[in-house]
Amino acid sequence: MNQNVTEFILLGFMDHPELQVPLFMLFLIIYLTSLVGNIGIIILTKIDAQLHTPMYFFLRNLSIVDIGYSTAIGPKLLATFVTEGKSISFTGCAVQFYFFALFITTEGCLLAVMAYDRFIAICNPLLYFVIMSKKFCTILLVGAYTCGFASSSVQTILIFRLSFCNSNIINHFFCDVPSMLKLSCSDIHVTHTVHFILSTIIALTTFLIVLISYIAIVFAILKIHSAQGKFKAFSTCASHLTTVTIFFGTIMFMYIRPGSNFSVDQDKIVSMFYTLVISFLNPLIYSLRNKDVKDAVNRIAGRVIH
Repeated sequence: MNQNVTEFILLGFMDHPELQVPLFMLFLIIYLTSLVGNIGIIILTKIDAQLHTPMYFFLRNLSIVDIGYSTAIGPKLLATFVTEGKSISFTGCAVQFYFFALFITTEGCLLAVMAYDRFIAICNPLLYFVIMSKKFCTILLVGAYTCGFASSSVQTILIFRLSFCNSNIINHFFCDVPSMLKLSCSDIHVTHTVHFILSTIIALTTFLIVLISYIAIVFAILKIHSAQGKFKAFSTCASHLTTVTIFFGTIMFMYIRPGSNFSVDQDKIVSMFYTLVISFLNPLIYSLRNKDVKDAVNRIAGRVIH
């Protein structure tokens, strides 16, 4: 790794000093709620026997990933509000980016896997547990993490081998690709191209898997004669579809556009969605809109009370 600076300064939201306290309180609530909600999902899907299905196996791992990338960003972001030092070491910046890229890529792959799981459950219900065996689910999970590790490793090496000699001030609240490339005094063409190609391939591939799965699901639901049957089939997909829409919408907006025509403030707001807000919303979406999860909560609460 070649660099001329030993640390970076994260500007965060310092250009809005009047919002420092309200933003700190807001992000603290979002981060802590995200932790509690996702840990709750992990515990619930582990201890309730009726949630020991492929769908909730993947949901449990989605919660683990959510904790991972929100923790890669959240604590450092909160620290910038309450401490004088806004600095992050060169190594700390590389580590933060590595784990963020690892978990955010794995999340996209997991959402695609979960869409495939719903496709099998609705289109091939009689063969669901045969196809989605424990071994196959493990293979899909390992594949999602492998994709995350590979993409994150390649991008981290390419970005942090660059020289940073123009400035060490990152106009963002974490070490993200566009902000880092703006600071480099090296030739960033290869790094930018590889980042764009990798992001595009991963995002579009996972999105296409989701899209094709849901097109097949829609056709399968339309063939169901009873209104109750249609509603039940759709309700099993509603939570996942909500998460997919928010996640892929913000990711594609940030990373697949060839050039940035948007202000830094707009980028920061969009970044908030996939770094903290999605991990905060996922437990709410999957608990408030999921009958199985609500029933599991009631069962466990009943055991505790009695």
